[in-house]
Amino acid sequence: MRAARALATLDEVEVGDHVCWRMDPSATLFTDARAYVADGALYGDKIVIVSSGSDASGVPRAPKGLSPAPVVLDFPGPADAESVLAAVRREARTAVREGFRGIRVLAERTPSPAPGGAEDLLAQELKLDEFASESGAIVVCAFRPSLWDPPTLDGVACVHPQETGRRARHPAFRMFNTGTDRWNVDGVIDSECAAAFNSAVRAAVRHTPRVKLSFDALEMIDAAGMHALVEAARHLPDRRIDVEGANETVRLCWELAGYAVADVPVVMAA
Repeated sequence: MRAARALATLDEVEVGDHVCWRMDPSATLFTDARAYVADGALYGDKIVIVSSGSDASGVPRAPKGLSPAPVVLDFPGPADAESVLAAVRREARTAVREGFRGIRVLAERTPSPAPGGAEDLLAQELKLDEFASESGAIVVCAFRPSLWDPPTLDGVACVHPQETGRRARHPAFRMFNTGTDRWNVDGVIDSECAAAFNSAVRAAVRHTPRVKLSFDALEMIDAAGMHALVEAARHLPDRRIDVEGANETVRLCWELAGYAVADVPVVMAA
């Protein structure tokens, strides 16, 4: 069963983890993740490094002491969700044929200047999380805080069930995959993080008409959070969100807010 947790170091990763690594200002991708990569070789994982543009120049193609060398997927700048996921899945299929236990991904993320780039990144991260959940791959996404505006980075952190490294604060909520089109939501969703929650749910329903959200571990969702959920479902036509495990207080607030009606594409069940 996947669970959200903080990691002291990358040494604590487990099969199926999808980790948000907030790098220290002086950190270098491969040097600071060397133990993570070496452990992959020790346990029989194929190492896949996702890089972009100039970032790839700092990644050794055949690091000393590792055999075989990591596979480097070099994208020319921030890549779209489908391209990254397709490349990672291809390497995972190849790893099975080559006799590896699985794959261990290390990806340094960079912000996209394109319109909608933040939402595309969220969609990409949710797809990577779904991939880790279903395949047992380990995926570590490295972020340099100096390159990101804090709200965007906080939103991205919310769709990683695990985190490590330098961080300003624990994410208010987390949303992570627990099965096909199923997502667990825990923590607190209020006015401060409602926009991030809206973006995450919109990304989740982008390529599928129906998703299920589990609120079993959700502590609280306020009016802003409920509005964000409804607006995410209405963002695209013919979408439906089934919410399971909401506590009695959340269900009562939902009804009092007037959302328990037929024209709202969100169904709040016990």
